[in-house]
Amino acid sequence: MKIGVIASVAHRTPPKNYGPWEHIASTLAEGFVARGHDVTLFATGDSETSARLVAPVASGYEETADADAKVAEALHNSTAFEHAGEFDVLANHFDFMPLTYSRLVSTPMVTTIHGFSSPKIVPVYKAFDDIAHYVAISDADRHPALRYAATIHHGIDTAQFTFRPEHGEYLLFLGRIHPDKGTHLAIEVARLTGLPLIIAGVVQDEEYFRTAVEPHLSDPAVTYVGPVGPARRDELLGGARALLHLIGFAEPFGLAVVEALATGTPVIATPLGSMPEIIRDGVTGFLVTDVAGAAAALAKVDQLDRRVARDDVCERFSAERMIDDYLALFERIVPASPAQQGIGSPGLFSHAGL
Repeated sequence: MKIGVIASVAHRTPPKNYGPWEHIASTLAEGFVARGHDVTLFATGDSETSARLVAPVASGYEETADADAKVAEALHNSTAFEHAGEFDVLANHFDFMPLTYSRLVSTPMVTTIHGFSSPKIVPVYKAFDDIAHYVAISDADRHPALRYAATIHHGIDTAQFTFRPEHGEYLLFLGRIHPDKGTHLAIEVARLTGLPLIIAGVVQDEEYFRTAVEPHLSDPAVTYVGPVGPARRDELLGGARALLHLIGFAEPFGLAVVEALATGTPVIATPLGSMPEIIRDGVTGFLVTDVAGAAAALAKVDQLDRRVARDDVCERFSAERMIDDYLALFERIVPASPAQQGIGSPGLFSHAGL
């Protein structure tokens, strides 16, 4: 099949540090290529891919001084749809803007909704609900006003995460430094338990960092290491006693949670959004409602089998499972050619037909 993957152009694909949308778009594009499909990736010019790269934008607007996000998005989306007739299906991982072009082409488009940044964007999704094929990244993130073709949980390349049967003695916060992510709560848990805390991630809210995080960095037990690349990310996740994910919002998915579990590290999280879908409470981590609950859970993490956490990710959240799910969805919505409809012919995406 000929598949066009529309990535975000906020960051390069795959991202060097932060960029969950770009990370998933990259994982899928590489997976589709590995399965033998003809894949074009619409992304930034500095992206790395084994697919054909089409890039009207040189670099991510979040990573380029003086870049205009609207200009980058306009060039990116218009270019993708100028090529739409070349594909059997478009896989949209760039939010709602590509939908505004979708009635102008006959190529079906699968749009993965990576969460809702604001209720104000829902009307755009509703306006194209009759022709769109929406994918939710968790059941918790399904909007009641929309029709969905599937729920497909994100998947990761588990080979990039090293299973560690034994844990270290530090706690880890990994993610955006933002009030929603609960960095300040992780600091409270560390103080309450007397365990050192490592904080890693991009600062998304400068004022929050300055007032709620930075004052605590004078304590040698609280360390901020900034954004981390793949190798350091794997090292930090695998060595932690637990990942603290005390979010204050209904998170659509949470890649860091799955990545931690892939190393065997349990996750202590607030039971909001997708967390109850990802974490098996009392088995791969604990769902808690406050700082005191998180501290109490830390006293029980030694009772958890880290191998069970790793195995659970390999079964439910692997890249291969995610790629299978998307290809199965494409097979349902892309009309088969007469040759492919022949008696005894393999499915559009079966390995035998590649």
